[in-house]
Amino acid sequence: MIRNLFRRSPRACDPQVAQRVLIASEGRRFSADVIETAVRMLRDGGGQARVLTIARLWGTSFGLPNPGLRPSKNEMAEQQDNVRWAIGELEKAGVDADGHIVTTRNPGKSILNEARRQNCRSIIMGTDPKRPWLIRSMMWSQEPYRVLARAHIPVHLVGPSGPI
Repeated sequence: MIRNLFRRSPRACDPQVAQRVLIASEGRRFSADVIETAVRMLRDGGGQARVLTIARLWGTSFGLPNPGLRPSKNEMAEQQDNVRWAIGELEKAGVDADGHIVTTRNPGKSILNEARRQNCRSIIMGTDPKRPWLIRSMMWSQEPYRVLARAHIPVHLVGPSGPI
C-alpha cells in the first residue's frame, strides 16, 4: 500500500481505443454523469460496457463466515435496481452493456480482478471529494481512490460536478 501511495494511474485513453469499459461502484448509485462519460467513450468506438457493483460483506464471526453478515435482501435488491438502471440507460444510448453484482469485503481488489478478467481498457467510477490520507484509508466511500492507486489501466473518476 505504501509503495503505491503516490503512484498515478495511466491517464485517460483515446475513445477509439476503448473497446470494453468497466463501469464500477463500491455500492453507491450510478450517477447520470458516470453513464454519460461511458457513453461518450463508447459511442464512437462501438465498444461494450460491463456494469459492476459491490454488495458489502460485513465481516466474519470468530474467523468463520456468518450468514448474518451477508448483505440483506433489501441491500441486494437495491444493487439489482442500480445495475438494471445503469444497463437500461446505456442501452437507451445505443451502447451494448451487461452487468452483475459481487459480494466482497475488498471492493477494490474485486473491481480490478473483474477489469482484468473482462479485458477492459478503462474503468469509470463515481466518487466523493478526496479526503486526507488517514481518513481516506478508513472510509468505504473512498474506494475509487484506492482503485486509482492500484490500477494498471486508466481510471476515470467522476465526481458530483463532473470528471475529476
